[in-house]
Amino acid sequence: MYDLITVSSLALEPGFGGNVVRGIGAIALYAVVGLLLMLVGFYAIDLTTPGKLNEMVRAGSPNAVVITAAGLLSMAFIVVVAIYNAAGKLTEGLLLALIFGLVGVIVQVLAVRVLEWATRINIGAILRADQFTPASLVVASAHLGLGLVVAVAIS
Repeated sequence: MYDLITVSSLALEPGFGGNVVRGIGAIALYAVVGLLLMLVGFYAIDLTTPGKLNEMVRAGSPNAVVITAAGLLSMAFIVVVAIYNAAGKLTEGLLLALIFGLVGVIVQVLAVRVLEWATRINIGAILRADQFTPASLVVASAHLGLGLVVAVAIS
């Protein structure tokens, strides 16, 4: 009798395997959407800043690295919240995450550019500088702060 109780308590619910496979598929699909949004976000930052940001980062420009890292983190906030708030069936959730993520990326990039304009920061000069420039922290903070604002707006 004891063995029967032990065996039955270890049995998996019907459909467990299917749920695991669907869950793994959803993770993979959301990861692809997240990666796509992160790439779009990076290239949106790159296209809206003076010079080739990816080249400056590879060359080790300290200010370009700081600003790019903050920009990527801000995009990650937006993507994570867009995915987290994507409810419904898998297809609907993926579409919502993609739509809200793209809108979030666009709003984020525009907001940072407006803030740079309002503060009169010469972002091109900062990015090209060979030495660390404290003003790069202002731009990085703008990325992070506005990324959080946009992410919360998505929720």
